[in-house]
Amino acid sequence: MSTDKSPSSPFCLLFDCDGTLVDSEILLAEVMGAILPEFGLPFSAQQYMDEFRGVRFQTIVQTLENRFQALEEDAFPQLEAGMRTRMEARMRTELIAIPGMPAALEQLSSHSKAVVSNGPERKIRCALESTQLGHHFAGNLFSAYTLNVWKPDPELYLKAAAAMGFAPQRCIVIDDAAVGVEAGLAADMHVIHLNHFPNEESTPEGAVGIHHASELPAAISRLSTAAIA
Repeated sequence: MSTDKSPSSPFCLLFDCDGTLVDSEILLAEVMGAILPEFGLPFSAQQYMDEFRGVRFQTIVQTLENRFQALEEDAFPQLEAGMRTRMEARMRTELIAIPGMPAALEQLSSHSKAVVSNGPERKIRCALESTQLGHHFAGNLFSAYTLNVWKPDPELYLKAAAAMGFAPQRCIVIDDAAVGVEAGLAADMHVIHLNHFPNEESTPEGAVGIHHASELPAAISRLSTAAIA
C-alpha cells in the first residue's frame, strides 16, 4: 500500500551525506590514516578511498583486526572517540560542500528531502552546519547510529522513506558510495549514483550515473517524468 501524501506528490529525495552533500571523504581518510596505525592497525588514507568509502567505522576496524591483529581490550571506544573528535575539528574548519551541490539543492526546492547517512547524527549536523546546507532538509536527518541499521542494508533507506511518508517507489536515493547505491537498489528505490571516479568505478545496473552535482536536477526531472508517464 502506498504511503504517498498524494498520487502526484514529487519524489522524496534521500541524500547520503559524506561524499554526496559534503566533501568530507578525504578528510575522513586522512584522519583514519593517522589514528588507526596509532592503535596498531596498518592503514592509509588511500586505502580508505579505494576500499572503504561509506562503510561503517566499526566494520572497517573489524576488517583490519581480522587482517592484522586484534585491538587491545576495550581500546575501540577510545579509538572511535579520538577519530570522531579529530574529524569534527577538521570539518569545522575545512569542510566544503560538494561542488555544484548548493545550486542543485536550490533547484530541487519543490521536493521533500532527507539526509540518510551511515554516520552519527552529530556528524551529520556538523557537516550541514559547516557547509550551510541544513536549511534544505528541515531537520529530516536519519542516522544509522540512531536507527541501528547500516548501509548496505536497505532497511536504513526504507525507515527514512516511511518516516517521510513516501513509498519506496516514490523515493530517489542520491549516493556516491557503493554501499549506499546497493542499499537504495535493494530498497526498490530509484538511485542516482554520484560517481566521482568514473575511470575507476562503474555505476551498477539499475542506477543512474552522474559525474557532477550540476547534473542532478536534470536526472531527477527525467526520473520523475518517466514515473508519471
